[in-house]
Amino acid sequence: MLTKSSAKPCAIPQPVDRTAALKGRGAVSNASGRYETHTIHAIDDGWHTEANDSWQSISPAIRTQWQYDKSKTIITHNRSPDIHFDRSVNPYRGCEHGCVYCFARPTHTWLGHSAGLDFETKLYAKRDAAQLLRAELAKPAYRCQPIAIGVNTDAYQPLEKKLKITRQILQVLHDTNHPAYLITKSSLIERDIDLLQSMAEKQLVSVCVSVTTLDRTLARKLEPRATSPHRRLQTLEKLSKAGIPTRVSLSPVIPALNEDELDDIVAAAASAGVQAGYAIILRLPHELQTLFPEWLREHYPMRAERIIKAIRSLREDKLNNSDFNSRMIGSGPRADIIAQRFALACKRSGIHVGRDFELDTSKFIPPNQHGQLSLFSL
Repeated sequence: MLTKSSAKPCAIPQPVDRTAALKGRGAVSNASGRYETHTIHAIDDGWHTEANDSWQSISPAIRTQWQYDKSKTIITHNRSPDIHFDRSVNPYRGCEHGCVYCFARPTHTWLGHSAGLDFETKLYAKRDAAQLLRAELAKPAYRCQPIAIGVNTDAYQPLEKKLKITRQILQVLHDTNHPAYLITKSSLIERDIDLLQSMAEKQLVSVCVSVTTLDRTLARKLEPRATSPHRRLQTLEKLSKAGIPTRVSLSPVIPALNEDELDDIVAAAASAGVQAGYAIILRLPHELQTLFPEWLREHYPMRAERIIKAIRSLREDKLNNSDFNSRMIGSGPRADIIAQRFALACKRSGIHVGRDFELDTSKFIPPNQHGQLSLFSL
């Protein structure tokens, strides 16, 4: 039974989490967002007993839904000193991959949703993204710098196979000779090798693939609807053989969980042909400080407190630190050791430590107002 309240829940009855460990989903709860005036709590009303069927078998399946996003602009700008790009494009809001650690989860609360299950089941698609991008690139005041695609949520999540919004965006960038960084954990990017290869020949693109773990069991729990880790390595190999500059992102590094895989992941990615790699320490902004410990206690109850303690050791005894100087790399002795281990693993494997490639901004050709390239701009 669900109850609605604008105040804190009383001590009795205790809220009961009935969404734990839903198959194919990352989050194990769906608490109301921090901007909501009312909160919803799951309460055991006495009808459910251990003798009955499980809650999952008597509850309707949580299915993925999507709707149009009506944003009027598509390029997001940032001034973050610890990010190697100043603008990005995100074709989707929310992400069906369901990665429980995703730092973008709290952004779903801006839309009146939960950062939990809502983030991975209630998606928004920017169907007119290509047209909006073309219009912004055509503005006289626009100055070309590389655009990062799919930074907040994965541009190649399952919905992209149907809608092809990312493909349309890439086509605009390809036609205007505009440089782009892509990051994904999906093999669907192989569909666009034709465009990426053509852009790579002009030094206009690089691709980063995230590989968090090589353990299939852990991956299914951490990233339930993302491409399997070994399939991602195959994607890196295909992209590299096509002449597309590739990097591996070992992100996030979760202390005492996937931390011991640093060397193996770097070695596997290097064998797949990547030229560089980088690692980011687990970030737990806002609702993730509840969601991630919930996930740990559900899937790794015997190790949960140890992992939480290890996370705090990287964040000055907190679960999160948003300071630009440390949010990506952590702080303290353990953070230093992780950075040194990663750098040494990259050195042994013959790849660089770095988050960007030099892309060429000089070839950019602004589109005209009708989306056609000028006859005299070739």
